[in-house]
Amino acid sequence: MTALFTLFALAGFAANSILCRVALGPRAIDPASFTAVRLASGAAALGLLAAVRRTRHRSSHAGSWTSALLLFLYAMPFSFAYVSLGVATGALILFLSVQATMLAGALIGGERIHWLEALGILSALTGLVYLIAPGLSAPDPRGAVLMAAAGAAWGIYTLRGRRSLDAIGDTAANFVRSVPLAIVAGALLWALASAVGRAATPHVSTAGLLLATGSGVLASGAGYAAWFAALRSLRALQAAALQLTVPVIAAAGGILFLSERVSMRLMVSAALILGGVGMALGGRAARTRVVSRSSGSTRPLMG
Repeated sequence: MTALFTLFALAGFAANSILCRVALGPRAIDPASFTAVRLASGAAALGLLAAVRRTRHRSSHAGSWTSALLLFLYAMPFSFAYVSLGVATGALILFLSVQATMLAGALIGGERIHWLEALGILSALTGLVYLIAPGLSAPDPRGAVLMAAAGAAWGIYTLRGRRSLDAIGDTAANFVRSVPLAIVAGALLWALASAVGRAATPHVSTAGLLLATGSGVLASGAGYAAWFAALRSLRALQAAALQLTVPVIAAAGGILFLSERVSMRLMVSAALILGGVGMALGGRAARTRVVSRSSGSTRPLMG
């Protein structure tokens, strides 16, 4: 089940980048409204799923305001960044920031890095840089900073989510709490823009509303619930490495749904990234075998 949850979640992460860029590129919806609709629709979908499951872990105290704030600090900058960044560039900056944050969290938490894990992460990062290298010369500075901030918030949110005993209930509660934050922030941004003489009114077309709802219900709500269910069986370094596959999945989605051509650059970068993830995951197995032998036990260690 962990593998299925992980695959679904990673596909959802990639879909978020695609849906957000498709909606915000042609201005089908403004970034603040996209964020609010995304979070609200995700909260509705997760709340319904949690109600149907009726797990013993559900309670009025599920989730936390800290996690909700981190979710908001990821979602809002993410939307504004994709006004000016392309899908590949945005995904690279996002997950490099996530990688750095989760790596720091793993080290602070006392996780030891096996040499094969380090080599795998380096290979995956090399593949990501190679994938979008032509676009690295001059990314929009404001968009890059916003996306890096979004990645840091998502990395911390992910690390906190590993402790959850009820992934769906906690994620649903965090989404619900994040909605008023998005609405208030949007109102403040529009008021501030008006105060300095810039035209800034909410704009929501039918297409933009549908894209934001799809991002909230499927890519965000269901995807995040699957991700945090998978996190219970993943180390922080494994989770960080797996998320590096997202830009490749997004590129594959462009080929399937947007008729983009398969390039040698995509094939080489995909090999580097997927091979790197394989090495990173293999490093975990190698480390646990060594620890098991040194302790005189043949049973794999959990951690």
